[in-house]
Amino acid sequence: MARRVITLTAKQALEQLSRPGPHPVLRGDLALVGLPGAIFTPRSGLGLPAVAFGHGWMQPVRRYHGLLRHLASWGVVAAAPAVERGPLLSARVLAANLLTTLDISTGVRLGSGEISVDPARVALAGHSMGGGAAVLAASETDRVRAVVTLAATETRPSALDAAREVRAPGLHLAAGEDRIAPPVGHAEAIAQAWGGPVQFRLLPKASHLGFTEGRHWSELVLDGHAERGSHKIGRAFATAFLLRVLTGERAYDELLDTDLKTANLVFQREALRTR
Repeated sequence: MARRVITLTAKQALEQLSRPGPHPVLRGDLALVGLPGAIFTPRSGLGLPAVAFGHGWMQPVRRYHGLLRHLASWGVVAAAPAVERGPLLSARVLAANLLTTLDISTGVRLGSGEISVDPARVALAGHSMGGGAAVLAASETDRVRAVVTLAATETRPSALDAAREVRAPGLHLAAGEDRIAPPVGHAEAIAQAWGGPVQFRLLPKASHLGFTEGRHWSELVLDGHAERGSHKIGRAFATAFLLRVLTGERAYDELLDTDLKTANLVFQREALRTR
């Protein structure tokens, strides 16, 4: 008998997915396996999906711990390398470390051995230059099944050029009040160039740093600050998208298909594929 799919309304899905999921969460240190950074996992589970997350320019990984923990609470292993933290961030090096993070996630048993990742269910994500680095990394391999960016910025080498080579489904969330990387020349341009199924959304009231958490001295030189509304929308859409593409979960389709005032669906090309 086919499993009945209960689809929530967009509002219901947004409210549900913006709150922590049903899984208790464990936190670990990637440095124990040779790479500085943090990893968050459900307490147990074999063959789980996973995402490697790239931090923004001058942003410590701790400013994304809430997002990583949130994804883990919904059953997604989430890890972020703490590399390239100085002002001369190399997007190429960060991209390489994102792929190394996926290797670590899929190559070893996590926790006390009760957690493993399915190599066929992995994704990349990132904020700001970390978003651009995620695009660069995705263009270099066909094992990545999904890409999520938050206020992505163009990089050197070009994330815009790399986007044309990415066939995995992509979700790009841009900040309407982004004065660091205006969407038209950054996130929107990357989404327009995307080689596979893609969705681009604009959060009208978000700033470039709206997706970060807590306070940091970089707010003195960069525009924006942590925003609760941006956290809510970013977490809900990233979770819905990753669960849809990596696990085939259909309960949150209405959220991904609906144009919201707080997350304008600017354009979408091709239907989302499951793994």
